Amino acid sequence: MSLPAPPPRAIAPWIFTLLIAPFGMQGGFLGVTLAYQLGEAKVSTEAIAGLVALSYVPQTWKFFWAPVVDLTWTRRGWYFAALLTTVAGIVAMGWFGADGRAMGWLTVAVLAASFASTVIGMAVESLIAHSTPDDQKGRAAGWFQAGNLGGSGLGGGLALWLIQDRGLSVTASALTLAAVCLACGAPLLRLAEPAADTAQAKLDFRAHLRTLAADLWSLVRSRPGALGMLICFVPMCTGAAANLWSPLAAEWQATANTVAFVNGAMGGVIAALGCMAGGFLCDRMDRKLAYCLFGLLMAAVTALMALAPRTEFVFIVATSTYAFVTGLTYAGFSGVVLEAIGRGAAATKYSLLASLANMPIGFMTFVNGWSHERWGSSAMLFVESAAGVAAVLLFLVVARLSRR
Repeated sequence: MSLPAPPPRAIAPWIFTLLIAPFGMQGGFLGVTLAYQLGEAKVSTEAIAGLVALSYVPQTWKFFWAPVVDLTWTRRGWYFAALLTTVAGIVAMGWFGADGRAMGWLTVAVLAASFASTVIGMAVESLIAHSTPDDQKGRAAGWFQAGNLGGSGLGGGLALWLIQDRGLSVTASALTLAAVCLACGAPLLRLAEPAADTAQAKLDFRAHLRTLAADLWSLVRSRPGALGMLICFVPMCTGAAANLWSPLAAEWQATANTVAFVNGAMGGVIAALGCMAGGFLCDRMDRKLAYCLFGLLMAAVTALMALAPRTEFVFIVATSTYAFVTGLTYAGFSGVVLEAIGRGAAATKYSLLASLANMPIGFMTFVNGWSHERWGSSAMLFVESAAGVAAVLLFLVVARLSRR
């Protein structure tokens, strides 16, 4: 008589900070380090914005492959396969993005790294769901978001500092960042996880698709679900301007070291603090209303930055405030989505709403670059601010009408 397999050993919540950090690092390396280097190489802001916006394409369609990660192989297997692919993508981004002369190959590397990072996120989210006791999941989610935001700051700030302050090449800084990413996955090596049974996985996959279709239909038909999808899809709380701080820093007389510090390590810490504050507020008021208020606050920050003098001090204060508000919106987004999806196929439904939320981020990043090339940075900031206010008003009108 065989004994039942013991339940998975609980993972300390702080480990999720390390595991998800590579997800943020590849985005930070693109949005801060490469964006700054491409700007120095006289690549247009519009082209840089287009490249960053393109990196969101895999993030907007990831719900299609989320069930595969849920039901096949092992979470550890998917994580390390995705981690190695992401690391290779970061190195390729450093190799092709040094001087802006190989934009075609750089685009391929960016898409590959972004695609792989979606699988990293899914594997870690699944580990949180299956390896964390119920009474610790809130704390684990907080560590998870801190790793995402902090990893983004580290990925951009560390690599840019190595280039500007230590004289490393872009490729060498990418290799250093790749080594850090590999180290972040080390805690998962000791996790004991049984391999999935292939035949059972296929049966489960077909059953999962049927259940998922029913869950998605229920989500769309319900008022909370429909409003949750709308609030994710409109350009509210996008934080898209942060993707262009690096190439625009010179307009505020900000040095490379300032960009590396403010939009790197310090920006990641500030955003993580904003995430914690946002979670605190979302537990004490209506989550959708909180998300709308965060959107209006972000619009106010961008408008004030457009009106303020172009000095390095203003750049530091404005981008730091923007980072804190971005942290608020991350917490608000998680609160709204978790409230909307309920139970059932939660992981895939979360990926669906996260995919919807990435669409306006990519779109607004492109719009910001386009408007900057035609009318300048002040107009760019006003355009993002106006889009945020319009999105909030549209959502409030639809929410009021839907009460009938």
